[in-house]
Amino acid sequence: MSSKTLILDGALAMLQDGSTVSLESAARKAGLTKPGVMYHFPTKEALMVALLDRVVDGWERDLAARLPGPVETVAPGVRTRAYLGWALDCEVDQSDLIVFADPRLREQLTTRWVERMRPWLEVPDDLPPDVRARLVAVRLIADGIWFAEALCAFPPEGESRDHVRDLALDLLEGIE
Repeated sequence: MSSKTLILDGALAMLQDGSTVSLESAARKAGLTKPGVMYHFPTKEALMVALLDRVVDGWERDLAARLPGPVETVAPGVRTRAYLGWALDCEVDQSDLIVFADPRLREQLTTRWVERMRPWLEVPDDLPPDVRARLVAVRLIADGIWFAEALCAFPPEGESRDHVRDLALDLLEGIE
């Protein structure tokens, strides 16, 4: 396993445990020196962006498996259904909240997150306003469920979760 992979795996494990990540703590976790980490990630921002990319790479693999083709070729309604299903069914842990891991880097991490998730979540401007609103509403339902799961803060469970899914799918009725 490469040093870069060891660093990222260790730093993600730290986030999963609720620990903060620094260049020094990532080095200790990977069994390297801080300069050894800085060879791959010269700044904490570079390390955190790489961690965000690692997390989003996993999300994209899971999301892509729910689509009939490449995300760029799939209709907005199909993408939104896939995102809803993913948000309701995926396994979430604290490392998924990477965008919030360091308040000083939140702007940079959020910018990268938006860049990576845009193909999945952006709603085209040329759709009718009612269709746009329904797509956005379903995305916000999915975001809320995912966030509640990641925070362990009152996520819908059991029958309630099924009802939320049905309600969101009703909003998507007739949208490709």
